[in-house]
Amino acid sequence: MFGRRFADLLLFCVTSAELVILFLLTPTFTITDWIYVLQHFIVLGIALTRPHPEVRDYSITSSMAVAVAYAYPYAQVICLRWLPGHVAWPTAGLVLVTLAAGLSLVSLLAMGRLFGVRPALRGLVTNGPYRFVRHPMYLSYILADIGYNLQEWNFVTLLLVLAGWISLVYRIHAEERMVSQHDEWPAYVALVRYRLFPGMW
Repeated sequence: MFGRRFADLLLFCVTSAELVILFLLTPTFTITDWIYVLQHFIVLGIALTRPHPEVRDYSITSSMAVAVAYAYPYAQVICLRWLPGHVAWPTAGLVLVTLAAGLSLVSLLAMGRLFGVRPALRGLVTNGPYRFVRHPMYLSYILADIGYNLQEWNFVTLLLVLAGWISLVYRIHAEERMVSQHDEWPAYVALVRYRLFPGMW
């Protein structure tokens, strides 16, 4: 771990903490939970091997967006423990959460060592699900949010999801400002026109 940047060590520590929290908060592990565990172990490896970024966004707004992105899923879990929610459609919710976990894993594998949390330029990923939309990892977050709220929701969780999605939209624009400096970006954008939803945006 010696010689790594502070951001890499921070990613390693935060991911380790998330793993501990995941094991503490999950009474019984489903296939979806094990997919998320696998992703966390992959990120631990990436944190110790990824290349230094050519450009990185150190702005306060990006830092706030990253903080919100990390915090709002856990805030929903805490909220539902204090204030039980309403069950909407648990079967559909489970399907969406499982699809989201699979898409998230495939997106992470496609990114490999180029994965990062803060907007930065480490390279350009164009394979796997990145052939269809420019931000499939964020699409998986949206699907998971909808799925979890179909399983159980209340007014506060909906507000937290809204805050998370606002931060997600900001991060998309911030990341594209960074990655647009890559030589192959114009050709990629011409080929993959949509950020999240094919035919929409």
